[in-house]
Amino acid sequence: MKNRTGRKPYSLREAYVIYVKGMQTAKYIRKEKKAERLDSKFMERIMLAVTEVNGCEMCSYAHTRMALEEGMSTEEIQNMLQGEFENVPKEELEAILFAQHYADMRGNPSKASWERIVEKYGLELAYGILGAIRIIMIGNVYGIPFGSFLNRFHKKKGAKNNLIYEITMLLSILIYTPFVLIHALILSVFRTPVLKFK
Repeated sequence: MKNRTGRKPYSLREAYVIYVKGMQTAKYIRKEKKAERLDSKFMERIMLAVTEVNGCEMCSYAHTRMALEEGMSTEEIQNMLQGEFENVPKEELEAILFAQHYADMRGNPSKASWERIVEKYGLELAYGILGAIRIIMIGNVYGIPFGSFLNRFHKKKGAKNNLIYEITMLLSILIYTPFVLIHALILSVFRTPVLKFK
């Protein structure tokens, strides 16, 4: 079963892992925003890049609105949602490409790609970038089945997921949440590395 982007839908196991990783790194977003190294436009570009790979209609809509509110041009947003980055500031391009690679690899980037991000931005900002990527991955993983589910009621053509998959994924976030929060806390307490490579 594949969705409209041709990508295989995320499994329940993948959804849990993505959720945990997102909660594990969310603190770095706050830290880097406070330090003014990760501004709102940069964050929106990251989120649009990941959403373009995953093909989440709901996230595309929400982050297009947020990007417009942050002052990004319609042209830049449309380009990003088509995978074109000619309007992206040069200093952000490496992060945007890494965000796409991360999404394309379903949350398992190459060690070399991560090392380039750390070298270019420094470890602290690299963690903030990773946090932004992981948060939108959570949104995409659940936004895709939710959008598909809603399309059934509006008789629109949406992702070609089956109804059981959509309901299962949507219920899983309710079931997973307490376990995810405990799991992420344990990882933080034991200072588990935020990235492991195969």
